[in-house]
Amino acid sequence: MVNITPDNKLKRLIVVGDRVLIKPKDPTDRTVSGLYLPPTVQEREQVQSGYVIKVGPGYPIPAPTDDEPWKETEEKVKYMPLQAQEGDVALYLQRNAIELQYEGEQYVIVPQSSILMLERSEDLL
Repeated sequence: MVNITPDNKLKRLIVVGDRVLIKPKDPTDRTVSGLYLPPTVQEREQVQSGYVIKVGPGYPIPAPTDDEPWKETEEKVKYMPLQAQEGDVALYLQRNAIELQYEGEQYVIVPQSSILMLERSEDLL
């Protein structure tokens, strides 16, 4: 797992909206039966897993409307937070992932809707 520390550059990244930055796990190069898979087959797998590095603020919620439109109000955007949290292990759909390379490391950005399941190391109760 990749930790975000003050000395690395990941702290400067800001993920926007309902997107999640994921560090893919190293894909297994062989099947359960022991057959070795070439890299081209591994890339085509539909479901991948990886570590959640950063998450966006969430889905924007529309501001409530006042009955007094002449009042000037400071409009602050509110967000519904995402379920994914930093440090989770995520199973996601590869076809919706956008691959990128940052500081020599491979990452993917996926929308929250592409995440099928999260595994959290801490107890949820």
